[in-house]
This record gives sequence, structure tokens and C-alpha cells, in this order.
Amino acid sequence: MASSPAGTLYRGREGMWTWVAHRITGVLIFFFLFAHVIDTAMVRVSPEAYNAAVETYKNPIVGVMEIGLVAAVLFHALNGIRIVLVDFWSDGPRYQRQMSYGVVGVFLLLLLPFIWRHLTNVFGH
Repeated sequence: MASSPAGTLYRGREGMWTWVAHRITGVLIFFFLFAHVIDTAMVRVSPEAYNAAVETYKNPIVGVMEIGLVAAVLFHALNGIRIVLVDFWSDGPRYQRQMSYGVVGVFLLLLLPFIWRHLTNVFGH
């Protein structure tokens, strides 16, 4: 199998999609953390503003967005483990495709029950 351009270990479609998804989830997590630090810092400036901000989060739209946050963190973590294995395990590049499918499988196995449970909390059923 020929090596990919620029000498990277990423080969094939699965590797490229996980590469893109890893970067997107990383950026999304960064922006969430940035917003979280800002709104939490408001408690020192104005506890009333902080309380108002926290109250705006208590609605179904934010509840559904929390699923996206958990999905981003979960995928980013699982795929990060896969990247470490590809980079530091001598057989990692050989099993890259299987590990990509494994990441997706474990991701769905963990995320789907969370979605069910979280939505029952958000919508109160």
C-alpha cells in the first residue's frame, strides 16, 4: 500500500473522516470551554448576571445541545486514544481501519443510552 502524501500515517477514507471529525470536535470543545469560563467568571463580577445566564440554560434547546457537547467530548476522547495507538503502537497503522470502526461502535454504544436518558430528563417523561 502506497504511503499517503506528506508522509502521514492516515490512509483511506475512514482515517480522513476521523481526522476531520477530531479537529471539528476539538474546536467545538474549545469554544464551549471558552464560553463556560466566561459565564462562570460572571459570578465574581455580578452574581445576578451569572444567575440570569444559568437560568437561560434551563430550556429544551440547550438540553438538546448538551447531547452535541457530550457527543463531541466522547468522540474526541475515543478517537484520541485511537490516534495514540496509531502513533505509538508498532501495529497501530496496520489496524487503523478496524480501530476507526471500533471508535464509532463504542461511541454509539455509549452515546445512544445517554441520549435516551438525557432526553427523558430534559422533557420530563
